[in-house]
Amino acid sequence: MHLSTLARHTLSRGATPAATYALIARLGHQPLRVARAVCLALDIPQAETTRRLTDCYDALLADPRPDTESDTGELLEALGVFDIPKSLTDTELAVVEHFLVAMDAMGGIRPGHQHGLQRWFTTGNLTDAYLSLAAAQPLPRTGNPTLYWTTLVTAGELLATTLPSERRITHALTHCRTRATHP
Repeated sequence: MHLSTLARHTLSRGATPAATYALIARLGHQPLRVARAVCLALDIPQAETTRRLTDCYDALLADPRPDTESDTGELLEALGVFDIPKSLTDTELAVVEHFLVAMDAMGGIRPGHQHGLQRWFTTGNLTDAYLSLAAAQPLPRTGNPTLYWTTLVTAGELLATTLPSERRITHALTHCRTRATHP
């Protein structure tokens, strides 16, 4: 059986991508081939699969250790290797552009926060990205609070047009408007 067919079958039975990776890797297949098969079974485009696996190859896939298949699968999942990209609408792309401006206006962002935001952009989870940015603060010395909050107001207004019944967006937008008038 082809590895991507096996991965697709395992995923269809309810296994997570991490568990699918671990199961197939335990069968003795090379980690890179297994990770590629899981990505392809998730319909992640070939070029994107190659880019993602190149980014983590040396650290996770080049030198596999026995009995670490589950850990490797979970790390690959946590790094976003198995994230399924969502095609964004023009409005959603505009929201992401505003998020990127706001991130620059923060004056610095923790790597973990930036990684989480990038994963949400990839998967189209713009609600959580907005809530996360609305809960953050621009840095006092290097950030631009006025630009940060006004950009989040604009992003929130656009996002609210795509999710009009999402109360969390409405609440966060109110918070951003308040901060924009009193940075």
